[in-house]
Amino acid sequence: MTKPRISETSQGIMGDFYARIYDMMMRWMRGKWWFETKLIMQAGISAGLALEVGPGPGYLGLEWLRTTKDTILKGLDVSEDMIRIAEQNARKYGLTERVEYVKGDARQIPFENEYFDAVFTSRSLHEWAHPEEVLNEIARVLKPGGRYLISDLRRDMNRLIKWLSWFIIQPKEMRPALIASTNASYTVREIEAVLIRTRFQGWRVEKKFMGLTISGQKSLRP
Repeated sequence: MTKPRISETSQGIMGDFYARIYDMMMRWMRGKWWFETKLIMQAGISAGLALEVGPGPGYLGLEWLRTTKDTILKGLDVSEDMIRIAEQNARKYGLTERVEYVKGDARQIPFENEYFDAVFTSRSLHEWAHPEEVLNEIARVLKPGGRYLISDLRRDMNRLIKWLSWFIIQPKEMRPALIASTNASYTVREIEAVLIRTRFQGWRVEKKFMGLTISGQKSLRP
């Protein structure tokens, strides 16, 4: 069954209040080490020029930059409020020379073909109203041999885990958004059915504790 998706432009209309509350949640998660930085490294994304789709306040990409050497990051987000906060956070990290945030729609990524060595994104997959289009765009901007990691929640996660997540998440104002995001997310079988219809190559979907990951490498051949 096809589920309705949150529009790619939804973050762009949520405004400054939501952006600030979301920033608070991501800072809280950073303090709990609930970031996918390790997963990104395990996917072989540790060098070169990377694109982060939907960086929000920027913490995941900034942590990746801090973990790696001589890397550069472009962040693509539909929300001007999120970009403003991400730029502030980049200054706090002292990484403004290695990161640039760009406003745009992931259905039409504003970069040339085969531009990036890697692409990663976290917790944005369930927001894509047209996931095949976004995935094809990611495949387009990846260089041959480029690696990617897409991580998100999983709708069929254990109910106890879902309840505990709701109970402990901070700030509490984000609880409704967590439930909405979980309900809009995919199961492994559902996202595999989507991937089959895309230009993605060599992908692997894995079930994680609270979610799922899609990882792989673009073919060196056309």
